[in-house]
Amino acid sequence: MKKLCRMMGFSALFILMGSSILMAAPAAATPEVINFFSWAALSAAIAIAIAAFGTGIGQGNGVRGACEGIARNPEASGKILTALILGLAMIESLAIYALVIALILLYANPFLKYIVGA
Repeated sequence: MKKLCRMMGFSALFILMGSSILMAAPAAATPEVINFFSWAALSAAIAIAIAAFGTGIGQGNGVRGACEGIARNPEASGKILTALILGLAMIESLAIYALVIALILLYANPFLKYIVGA
């Protein structure tokens, strides 16, 4: 619970920092543009939070299963460790994909031309 509260606090801090930067933008920033970037920052923060939560659960289950398997059959620890590392890499790639999508939303948003051009 403490970790979740810390993560939510950091997310809120980043959102506030991003909105303050947008508020300090030149006079060309209209309320629609500022609202768009606020929602983009919020959606990126939520995406990363969900991805971190899901991958954390998945990695925890994987490590638990590997530890139980090694405890039952210590001779197979090499094969179990190899499968564990491969599985953890696959799980972590999901969080990296979410990070890439969040960075695209923040810095190279494909919908920006419709908001700024309007």
